[in-house]
Amino acid sequence: MANFAKFWSKKTLIGLGLGQVVSLLATSTGFSSSELSRRGIDAPTSQSFLNYLLLAIVYGALLFYRKRRLEMKWYYYLLLGFIDVEANYLVVKAYQYTSLTSVMLLDCWAIPCVIFLTWLFLKTKYRFRKFIGVAICVAGLVLVVFSDVHAGDRAGGSNPLKGDILVIAGSTLYAISNVSEEFLVKAGDRVELMAMLGIFGAIISACQITIFERNELKYINWTAGAVVPFFGFALAMFLFYSTVPVLLEISGSTMLNLSLLTSDMWAVLIRMFAYHEKVDWVYFIAFAAVAIGLVVYSGGSEDRNEARVAGDTNGKERDEEATADHLAQGSSSFGSLRFADGKHSSSPINSFSVQRTNKRTCSVVCLLMELYFCNRKGSLLSHCSESMTAATIQD
Repeated sequence: MANFAKFWSKKTLIGLGLGQVVSLLATSTGFSSSELSRRGIDAPTSQSFLNYLLLAIVYGALLFYRKRRLEMKWYYYLLLGFIDVEANYLVVKAYQYTSLTSVMLLDCWAIPCVIFLTWLFLKTKYRFRKFIGVAICVAGLVLVVFSDVHAGDRAGGSNPLKGDILVIAGSTLYAISNVSEEFLVKAGDRVELMAMLGIFGAIISACQITIFERNELKYINWTAGAVVPFFGFALAMFLFYSTVPVLLEISGSTMLNLSLLTSDMWAVLIRMFAYHEKVDWVYFIAFAAVAIGLVVYSGGSEDRNEARVAGDTNGKERDEEATADHLAQGSSSFGSLRFADGKHSSSPINSFSVQRTNKRTCSVVCLLMELYFCNRKGSLLSHCSESMTAATIQD
């Protein structure tokens, strides 16, 4: 009974619920894009630009109101913005060359990429049960793809090879973007992430529009039938991007990508009830398979990132002692900071526990890092030394 309660923890239920909210939002963006495509509007970067602009305005205003320094380096967000914009562009562009079936199948490539990247860079530990859940989810999607729902779509596409390459490239970039966001939202601040992603995403999208989509925008007939799905897409994407960091913080990148597998199934349900289309019985088995896979994967979520959780617990106990040691060692402290910048460091400075400890310790660590990385000298060094001495005397 205790194991059952642990399996159905509050965190697990919230992760499953948010995953389906994200999936429904993705379905909404798909319907909006389909409606735009039906009307002959082909401007994927322009659609994404409105989303990034909304993120920049809403979260940028919150970030400006708080008047804090950035917790992460600005060029991290620049790189993330570029990757995210190009991932969206490549996958949407692939629809012009290959079939919807191929896009759906090859888009699953993001799942093994995310698992590998989180294991390599975030040190996420996956138990065998997690891989079983992933396999069940993917099997469910394969059943949907090869059911009668997509029977007429399998031969589509003007250049399948080119389209498939675009999907694989876009899925890889999606995986990199998701894992980067998971790291940034856990190590930094969610509002800062959304604001900076919106700012750099809007800038990059604007540059790309001027190069590739100027002519397309000129010839769009902006009737109500075009404006509603165009702005509906932007609103759905804004809500999607606002919800994703919460899901990443709770359940991680793999759970996000598994949840997105149900978006096509929600689309079929909508077509069935809204347009009274007949659906193959295999579809319902596939839907159940994906649902079971999500439950199997998300159950017992405490298995994730065991090393990180253990590091957090130990870090809280040793934090003040470690800080005192760094201050006393002088130049050796700077050496440990140099090592902490590496990927394989187990120093308390390199763990997420620093984010949750007392403000004085975090301030001293950040100060030492700034001194080391920025190579500041002269008056700043004197000022910092006086500040640390005053803080020590005050304590």
